[in-house]
Amino acid sequence: MQGYNVIMLYGKEKDCILMCKRKKEPYLGLYNLVGGKIETGEDGFSAAYRELYEETGITKNDVKLLHLMDFKYYLQPCYVEVYVGRLKRDVTVTGDENELFWSDLSQNFFDMNTYAGEGNIGHMIEQVKLYEKQIFDDE
Repeated sequence: MQGYNVIMLYGKEKDCILMCKRKKEPYLGLYNLVGGKIETGEDGFSAAYRELYEETGITKNDVKLLHLMDFKYYLQPCYVEVYVGRLKRDVTVTGDENELFWSDLSQNFFDMNTYAGEGNIGHMIEQVKLYEKQIFDDE
């Protein structure tokens, strides 16, 4: 079963989230979170930090990730691990895989005409809101 990850990266002040505009399928042209494949034999955290660095230039020194939730798809042979973190300091994001940008949190992340994931991004953001104190308290 193929594993994937998505990383919910919040800005230092928790007032924005890092998004990308997809340059290829799936979800061509839609806004999405960064992430990618978990390689065979790779643990989830290593894969999340690797994908974050490959897609944005952000390192493990810049953010502490928390494993928030998983999605397991029984009709597709895959699962998705969701990680969340907040930048420890201001950084410049760089990457050419997708167009990167910081989105304010007032958007309708459930809008499937704008955001990838069939509403899952909205669900994940709502979970972070519900458990914000637990997620970000130890930083």
